Amino acid sequence: MSAAIWKISVATTSEAEEVVSELLGRIFATTASGYINSKTGATRVSVYSPKQPAGLKSKLASLRDGLSELRSCGLNVGSGRFSIRQMQRENWAESWKRHFPPLEFGKALLVKPSWSRRKPRQGQSVIVLDPGLSFGTGKHPTTEFCLRQIVANRKPGTEQSFLDIGTGSGILAIAAVKLGYAPVHAFDFDPAAVRIARQNTATNRVARKVKLYRDDVTALPMRSGKKYSLVCANLLANLLMAERKRIIARLAPGGKLVIAGILKTEFAAVQKSFEECGLRLIASSGKREWRSGTFSRG
Repeated sequence: MSAAIWKISVATTSEAEEVVSELLGRIFATTASGYINSKTGATRVSVYSPKQPAGLKSKLASLRDGLSELRSCGLNVGSGRFSIRQMQRENWAESWKRHFPPLEFGKALLVKPSWSRRKPRQGQSVIVLDPGLSFGTGKHPTTEFCLRQIVANRKPGTEQSFLDIGTGSGILAIAAVKLGYAPVHAFDFDPAAVRIARQNTATNRVARKVKLYRDDVTALPMRSGKKYSLVCANLLANLLMAERKRIIARLAPGGKLVIAGILKTEFAAVQKSFEECGLRLIASSGKREWRSGTFSRG
């Protein structure tokens, strides 16, 4: 008999599925998947772990606090009841295959899990990334927006540098390398995320082209010698606003800043805070409960 997989689930609503998936994924440093019963409308969001997660009690407390915060923002998150059980590894694998088909980002980029036989189009770069390893597979609206902006802002034949703040799985940094950005730097506060991002860069054969390191956005110096053509920051709204000056300090003149991880109800405040620092919103997209934006400097 194969080893069992731990499954941690939260009962929520279809309205809050994306937001709760984001919350659960960040707390457990893995990708969450949602399931909606078409007959009853019951919604459940789950994460999987090959062993019992360390600090499970503390993580569940953080999840409970996060759900309370979402309720205070006026979002109907449902009962928020937790369930924890073990399931056979074969069932887990099949569950992921149903939820994570290959994703295309224009003609330039294809993101697919390792089990997919999908072939890239001519000239299309490929990222191989399996769900369950870390947060950020391209399926979530915030990651999707960032990937589309990385594609849209690439100018072939020109030198463009890239910085990924809060790299998670490393998917944005990998995409940047595949599309020709250089140099490419990425960091995360969570050492587990940095470790997994390194594994993913190795799998995609770009490890030597990405400088990955652990850092804290709240501790970055206000002035930065290194400036980047494109900066992505997929962080929570309160963190984006509190540290906007540190983030903007990394942006080159004429550079672009992509920010994501923002609830639609919070976006206006985030936009205002960055415009007060001299940036201009040039692109924005909303999907379900999320809104993301790209700002220009100069």
